[in-house]
Amino acid sequence: MTLDNAYKRLLDNQKTGVVVMDKDLRLLYLNVAAENLLEISVRKANQLFISDVLIKAAEDIGEMQTALSNSNSFTKRQVQLQLMHGKTVDVDYTITPFDEEGEQRALLEITSLEHSYRINREESLNSTHATTRELVRGLAHEIKNPLGGIRGAAQLLAAELNSEDLKDYTNVIIEEADRLHKLVDRLVGSRQPLKMQPINIHEVLERVRSLVQAEISGNSIDLIRDYDPSIPPVLADSSQLIQAMLNIARNAMQALISPEIEHNLGRIYLRTRIIRNATIGAKFHRLVASIKIIDNGPGIKPDMIDSIFYPMISGRAEGTGLGLSITHSIINQHKGLIECESRPGATCFTVLLPLTSARC
Repeated sequence: MTLDNAYKRLLDNQKTGVVVMDKDLRLLYLNVAAENLLEISVRKANQLFISDVLIKAAEDIGEMQTALSNSNSFTKRQVQLQLMHGKTVDVDYTITPFDEEGEQRALLEITSLEHSYRINREESLNSTHATTRELVRGLAHEIKNPLGGIRGAAQLLAAELNSEDLKDYTNVIIEEADRLHKLVDRLVGSRQPLKMQPINIHEVLERVRSLVQAEISGNSIDLIRDYDPSIPPVLADSSQLIQAMLNIARNAMQALISPEIEHNLGRIYLRTRIIRNATIGAKFHRLVASIKIIDNGPGIKPDMIDSIFYPMISGRAEGTGLGLSITHSIINQHKGLIECESRPGATCFTVLLPLTSARC
């Protein structure tokens, strides 16, 4: 089956997987979304039966055949399909019979539920995070005002005191007021606009690597680079991106020197790749940069994994819970996405950043 180039470009830009089959459910065409979802190229899929791609799917294939026999469209919701490589995917699908030059064909449209789940989860997190940050900013304003008064009163009191011993107490008040002021500033985050320009993502990671390398000196931790040199420049604020990545890498380092570690050698991987046809939020991107920071530490507790990007949430007793919240805010300002998967021995933070705007 051949398609006009204009139609092929149109189908390849669709987020829904599109598969065209003949009357025997033999594959004739897959768009890019279907290739990614089914993990098979259109070249390898050509002339395969749908049963060669979807394993143990006799019931679903039977329903597709019935739809073709009756010339009726058929939709099925929340189906788990097993692919030929063993992976399972949760999808909705619709099969629609049609005729092409007297030959019966079947159009199969497949929508990944993971894609929908991720968008909903991402939108919920962004909405909650924005609400929380506005609440925190309001609270910070209320805290700063009395802090300024306390600090000013301590300075005036110190000027009236003749005893150096008593001045030690006022110095403590001033220093603690300053410390709390800085903590509030960190909690609120920067309001400065991003200075966006094309940057090499590996220069950012190398800066992060050098800073973390100095901090892990004397500990049995290896920093391992796994870079894709073909990644083009990313449109970003270099200093802000360094801060975001450094927060993740430091979390990994602190996890690896925790007393819960049962191995002799900690590893932190800095990995970059190009991903094609990805969706961030509701926007489709032909190319994105994927940055993964992976460690073999004890992992994040399951009851914390959904809240780690909220402020004041920390798995360490001495942690402030601000690092990942700030990181999420920075990545969100870059129109990117940050996700985390964790189990004992493998915690992976993934940052996706659009490449399209950097190539304009």
